[in-house]
Amino acid sequence: MQLGRRSSGTVLLTLGFLTVALLTAMLAISMAAAPLSDVAYAAAPSPTETATNPGSPTRPSNLRPCPVPLAPLTEYGYASICWDPSSDATGVAGYDLYRLDADGFVLANTTTATIGGFSGVLNRRYTMYVVARDAEGHVSPPSALITVTATLGMTPTASPTPEPGDHTPPSQPTDLRDACLQDYRGVTFCWQPSTDNVAVTAYDVYRETATTYAKVGTVLPSGFLNFAESADVVVGQRYTYFVVARDAAGNVSVPSAPLSALAREGFPTPTPTCSVSYRAATWSSLLNAEITVRNIGTTPIDGWTLTVDYPASSVQLTSGWSADWTQTGTRLTGKNRQWNKVIPVGSTTQIGFTASYTGSQPAPVNFALNGRLCTAA
Repeated sequence: MQLGRRSSGTVLLTLGFLTVALLTAMLAISMAAAPLSDVAYAAAPSPTETATNPGSPTRPSNLRPCPVPLAPLTEYGYASICWDPSSDATGVAGYDLYRLDADGFVLANTTTATIGGFSGVLNRRYTMYVVARDAEGHVSPPSALITVTATLGMTPTASPTPEPGDHTPPSQPTDLRDACLQDYRGVTFCWQPSTDNVAVTAYDVYRETATTYAKVGTVLPSGFLNFAESADVVVGQRYTYFVVARDAAGNVSVPSAPLSALAREGFPTPTPTCSVSYRAATWSSLLNAEITVRNIGTTPIDGWTLTVDYPASSVQLTSGWSADWTQTGTRLTGKNRQWNKVIPVGSTTQIGFTASYTGSQPAPVNFALNGRLCTAA
């Protein structure tokens, strides 16, 4: 009887080892078969570019797609990733996984393991990052971003019928370029527009902080896409940014590649050398503008060009006097005549024009003499 029990125990132990070996092999096959074409990575920013919290865990690294859990066989998708463990002097207590939504990053999962994920729309691509926490509440710098596709898991099931509506995200913003506005104090950069099956409605700008990726601005679509900030940056330091496009249905693009941008001094603001007084008389659909330009600088102005910018394109130049007038878009430009080419210090010259307009009476938004803004007299 004792011999029989020993043989039975040996058989059970052998079966246990075989089961573990089989599950390990299935996990390896699934990871090897992960569709890398569906995965987008963003390179981790240099640690020298972002301040870290003293005593915080190290940044989670090597984010990669991981097999979807075996148990939940559902018609919904599941986005799952793995990462290499962080280190900490007192030990890592857990990891927080954040998912990018239309309103920004939201906490999607908390785990003590180095694998995590969440349920989502089947075949939708999700962008996420991970931070580590220790028992004292210190939080690590955020990991690099990773974008993976929500799948059904290792055991296939029938694909559900797609829900109606727009589920197509915009394309990834590209070609981020630093210092697009050289005269701006702080950080400036620009990028190429995304495309969408309907329309891109906004671009959200994120900056890496010590523990997260914070949304620092939203830019509406335009012919020249650019972002600038000065209040929360220090001149001479670098900051890491990325841009996400979104549409009216709340679909978000894969984030752009990260950009390391330098906060710059910018050009000094020049002291105005001119002041302008403006008055206009109107009748019917015409306005008669009278402009007095005064030299408030310290040297005579020898040759000048005055630009007048209106907010409405409905203003159309018809004639002018005491200057050679032209129009480009909403800007009217007057160039000196030979007899009023020089404006001595403290002296004035008077010029004007007639223009047609529609709607309410327009008022200029600014005046500039030889490219430098004038003050209002």
